[in-house]
Amino acid sequence: MTGLLPLDDALQRILALVQKPVNSESIAVTKAAGRVLAAPLVATRVQPPFPASAMDGYAVRADDLAAGTALKLVGESAAGSRFTAKLNTGECVRILTGAPVPEGADTILIQENAKIENRAGQRFILPTQTENKGRFVRPAGTDFKTDDRFFAAGHRLQAKDMALAASLGPGEISVHRRPRIAVLATGDELVLPGGTPGADQIVAANHVSVLAMIESMGAEARFLGIAKDSMRSLNAAIRRAQTWHADVLVTMGGASVGDHDLVQAALSAAGMQLSFWKIAMRPGKPLMSGTLGLMIVLGLPGNPASSIVCAEIVLKPLIARLLGQTWRPDWRTGKLAVDLPANDMRREYMRATVTITDDGTALVEPFKQQDSSLTRVLASANALMMHEAHATAAKAGDACQWLPFGD
Repeated sequence: MTGLLPLDDALQRILALVQKPVNSESIAVTKAAGRVLAAPLVATRVQPPFPASAMDGYAVRADDLAAGTALKLVGESAAGSRFTAKLNTGECVRILTGAPVPEGADTILIQENAKIENRAGQRFILPTQTENKGRFVRPAGTDFKTDDRFFAAGHRLQAKDMALAASLGPGEISVHRRPRIAVLATGDELVLPGGTPGADQIVAANHVSVLAMIESMGAEARFLGIAKDSMRSLNAAIRRAQTWHADVLVTMGGASVGDHDLVQAALSAAGMQLSFWKIAMRPGKPLMSGTLGLMIVLGLPGNPASSIVCAEIVLKPLIARLLGQTWRPDWRTGKLAVDLPANDMRREYMRATVTITDDGTALVEPFKQQDSSLTRVLASANALMMHEAHATAAKAGDACQWLPFGD
């Protein structure tokens, strides 16, 4: 198997096909969860916009507390309805959490540390302890100030980010549009899920996982259906991808050298500029990449483990690059739970299970069966273990590298 392109070189070539991230668009901030920022978020207001109480209690002057005198209760400040007068010496205001602190007050006496007393129809507060000046007061701008910047371009907004994004002021924000990824299954042997396979057919399943993976990355996925093993059917599917203006066309199967493997031929006839075909990776040797006009082409192998592992290792970084992100796979160090034989010239991504021991060690156990057709093994794995090309035999307890696999 001489002449196979190393995986790292293949990935560099694929990423180099992205000249720039996809264009930006303005959307409502309330619809931006999961989207990738095209520019940092900039505050257009101050939060909180006024000194605010962090507790229910009484707005007071710290010096009055130190004097230990009764404080005349002159009003109330509630969230959305402030006390408008200035607080004078010897006075206090009932205040609720989040309410503006009245002018003249500098401290909050929490209600647990105050007693109420009525004197001739007037209520007074008797402090039971003193507080340092500024206690339980949130100064204006504690959270952020005008023109503060948050997140960088390429940051994907998570649910936890949305409260901040919404608070900053702009009703619309700039995000990258979702890259359009078209997915095409190929082969006379395939029928759609829910269909009835003929005597020599199987259910097409790979695309279901890959479509879900694409959506999870923040891209827009479109399934083009199953193309038959004919130039006419393949050409029609390629045109559908072009009409949709897909940023990437992902094909599955048909890229090998058999009499019925016509995908590469159909793409080449349509004008594809081939970047490479076949890499030193297991599973995934028949991986193909190129460009067809402005559309990037990624040809995945047809077996389930091959296509899905390739999507994990190659397609995810490609989508991240289209979104202006830097892809950093979460490789971790563990210990082998079993012995491993030496490896050949292809880097292998072995489907594996990882168990965390009481001392925090990750024990990595590759499945004995690594056949690329096995969907059960694929679904049971929670990790991909890297078995490097030309690796020597390893023993249980030796260090290994593994990548979390799945949600």
